[in-house]
Amino acid sequence: MINSSACFQTSLGVSILNIAPASMTEHELKQKAEQKLQTVTDPLEKLRYTCLRRGAAGIKELGRSFRIMDDNENRSLDLAEFTKGVHDFGVKIKDSDIKSLFESLDKDKSGSISFDEFLIALRPPMSQARLNLIDKAFQKLDKTGDGVVTVDDMEGVYEHRRHPQFISGEKSKEEIFQQFLRNFEIGGHVDGRVTKEEFVNYYAGISAAIDTDIYFDLMMRNSWKL
Repeated sequence: MINSSACFQTSLGVSILNIAPASMTEHELKQKAEQKLQTVTDPLEKLRYTCLRRGAAGIKELGRSFRIMDDNENRSLDLAEFTKGVHDFGVKIKDSDIKSLFESLDKDKSGSISFDEFLIALRPPMSQARLNLIDKAFQKLDKTGDGVVTVDDMEGVYEHRRHPQFISGEKSKEEIFQQFLRNFEIGGHVDGRVTKEEFVNYYAGISAAIDTDIYFDLMMRNSWKL
């Protein structure tokens, strides 16, 4: 579960850089999602805004939850697994709507849906420019090229010196790094590793609260020294 006092200080990745409007807060993202949930009828939209109601990390949390459920590690979900995952996540959608959503995602009518394609469909729309920046940041972080980021990978890449708790002397560089990785905890599960999937899902939530590509670009470039 994302820690609201963690790396980005409840400002969706941008207050640390002092470049975004003060009103752009995690609280407002949750409020916006809550308002949308009152009017949307499309099951996919309901699921998306239920995730965002939990904050910037909501989609990433759902992704990790589904991945943990994937016992046979085939990165696909059948209707029963999909329905259980949606209910367990606390989404208020009728089973009939869940079935309709599943069938719309099951393009080849195989009775299962691709885990990766589902998460891509669920993410809030992002411009190619934003996706490119996220990809560039992850590639820079993943020094070993194994598709996983650890604390060692963050050394010399993540701009910890701009973090307010580092500036105040409250936390060391290593503590700031660990704090960032704790953004990726799900249900108490801490492995100190961030996959590209988790990284993209996290920043998809961040992106949903940032209106312009300019602010998103500045946030990513300053955070990751791009």
